[in-house]
Amino acid sequence: MGYAVLHLEKAKGADGAMSTHIERTVHPKNADSTRTHLNRELVQFPEGVKNRTEAIAHRIETAGIRRKVGTNQVKAIRVLLTGSNKDMKQMEADGRLDGWCSDNLKWLRETYGELNLVSAVLHMDEKTPHIHATVVPIVTGERRKARQEERNGKKKYRKKNPQDVRLCADDVMARHKLKHYQDTYAQAMSKYGLQRGVDGSLARHVSTSQYYKELVEQQDSLQENIENLLQLEEEALKKLKQVKGEINTQKMKNAAVNATTAIADGVSSLLGGSKVKRLEAENESLRQDIVKLQKRVQAEQREQKNMENRHNSEIIRIDRSYQQKIAGYDNRLKQIDTYFPIVTELLPIAEQCREVGFTEELTRRIVSLQPVGFKGRLYSKEHKERFRTEHSTATVERNPQENGKFRLCIDGMPILEWFKMKFQELKEKLGISRTQKEENTPKRGLRL
Repeated sequence: MGYAVLHLEKAKGADGAMSTHIERTVHPKNADSTRTHLNRELVQFPEGVKNRTEAIAHRIETAGIRRKVGTNQVKAIRVLLTGSNKDMKQMEADGRLDGWCSDNLKWLRETYGELNLVSAVLHMDEKTPHIHATVVPIVTGERRKARQEERNGKKKYRKKNPQDVRLCADDVMARHKLKHYQDTYAQAMSKYGLQRGVDGSLARHVSTSQYYKELVEQQDSLQENIENLLQLEEEALKKLKQVKGEINTQKMKNAAVNATTAIADGVSSLLGGSKVKRLEAENESLRQDIVKLQKRVQAEQREQKNMENRHNSEIIRIDRSYQQKIAGYDNRLKQIDTYFPIVTELLPIAEQCREVGFTEELTRRIVSLQPVGFKGRLYSKEHKERFRTEHSTATVERNPQENGKFRLCIDGMPILEWFKMKFQELKEKLGISRTQKEENTPKRGLRL
């Protein structure tokens, strides 16, 4: 059984850097660009709001806060929701990821308030699927500091309306509440085989990328140690050569003195012999140092080789596991194509639903071949415009022009024709007629 991962962090100002990461306006190095299209925005922005930054500002402006919001005040709380890598990948392979996303959204709304949840994005292009949620800490009730002052007998007055709406991250991030969040989130995720971590544990999770980074740093450190030892060995050999030269020179001087006079020979032998012994002792000490250095170099090289072998074994194991999962996934796709061919045909319809603006819940109902009533705005790429409807019905019908294919229809019309109709209504509403266009179009003469 894996672990449910919940991490909260305060964000000051507009939090633009995190918005850049979440919305992928700049592609991070650890993300697979071939899977970025699988990322999904799980919370629909209000009308006129285009991105996460505007959603945070919109919630604060419309919450009814009477007190001025400070420049450095915490305006949002980042919430990271995921689980152990193996469990999340298995969840993705089993097709349970949509249910996991829905349960996460339910927990976020129940815990922090539906209006306070302004953004939630599912990232599928990193190693482990995860959700980046953004909560604006709008709370009601008297400040904790004021309640503490009242208990201590320091408060001299009471506010007229203690239920005023406030922006207060400290209330949301109180220590006892953080523990409550971990407990309730683990309960919500237990149905997916994810459990709470040890309460009060000092252990810290180390990601695979961090593990390999530390492994490379260790290997670099070993290589540096080997190079330093080799340099010390080279210096010791140079010094040994120098000592040998000094020994030979001293012996030659002693021989010359011996040939000159016996007395001088006695003195020189006494002095010279002592120096030779000292040099020979130093020579032997250097030899021993070189032997020790060579043994250390060999030990470091063996350790480096062992580390490389462990590294290669781990890479082979991970690759084998990955290939097995890919094979299992391909087998599931073949089974789906064999026993449920309609699923493959409905996938483009689901993608089209998301493109025009249907929520995940509406999309799920539409591709289940149910007529779905709705109101709101749908986006047309062809016209680059959002068209509003107060009441329409979305259905999926067989395409008479392509055997075995389906098409998305609005109010009984193919959606492209429905967009054309709405666009024509918009032009007529704005007073743009075909006659005016023809009058404004310059006439061309015949070309001979």
